[in-house]
Amino acid sequence: MGAGHDHSHTDRRVSRLLIAAGILAVFFAVELTTALLINSIALLADAGHMLTDLVAMFMGLTAVLLAKHGPVSAARTYGWHRAEVFTAVANAVLLLGVAGFILYEAIDRIGDAPEVPGMPLIVVALAGLAANAAVVLLLRGDAEKSLAVKGAYMEVMADTVGSIGVLIAGIVTVTTGWPYADVVVAVLVALWVLPRAISLARTALRILSESSPSHIDVDELRTALRAVPGVTEVHDLHVWTLVPGRDMATAHLRSAADSTRVLIDARAVLAARGLEHATVQVEPPGGVADCADC
Repeated sequence: MGAGHDHSHTDRRVSRLLIAAGILAVFFAVELTTALLINSIALLADAGHMLTDLVAMFMGLTAVLLAKHGPVSAARTYGWHRAEVFTAVANAVLLLGVAGFILYEAIDRIGDAPEVPGMPLIVVALAGLAANAAVVLLLRGDAEKSLAVKGAYMEVMADTVGSIGVLIAGIVTVTTGWPYADVVVAVLVALWVLPRAISLARTALRILSESSPSHIDVDELRTALRAVPGVTEVHDLHVWTLVPGRDMATAHLRSAADSTRVLIDARAVLAARGLEHATVQVEPPGGVADCADC
């Protein structure tokens, strides 16, 4: 029943990603065409973010499908679950690249800002907000459960801010005629995206380096395992994340008590902290040869 539930949840996630990708693809074509026609760097920045949204959607789909259908073999005993982590790194690199390009273009326009009509900016920005709002609603539920979806969700959120910026640039241009509104908004959007891209990359790299999850207090966990009746020592305790929502652990416990009872109690301690997938080795008082080198 658990496996069927997981597959059903994955199917819903795939459907939402497909619908979101369709919405973004249509609007990307509209926004890019308008940006080129009116020579707007703010719209071009937003279109660039929209392109990374699309790439994120398709990479997220690939990662989710690989995690579901990817073969488990002797060389890949976890299958392809880590595919979505690599996807998140790629998404972060794309975001950084787009932000850098927009900053470069904006600096190049200082002192020579072209005239950009404000009304098309307003119309396209409003359409972009509607498209982004629809996609955010589709992806919000899965964003904390899948790093691949989270990467796409973050990029859509960044693009939502971009659409708001374009709207402001359009209003300022229409009401004041100030030629630099378009450039200023492009820079602000790029600067807003940078720390979020870095944060996404840091999260993915933390998983790839097999650091302990930030929400797990390893010292507290060690103390709790040590408090299990009959346990005299806890060593070789390792906690890491396979993918978001799937934390793993291994632990060696030394005990003279009934090993079955110790194992049950220890697994209860781990499960209470969200570590249902854990491997626990119960050792006799004398220990296991060469265990210190594990």
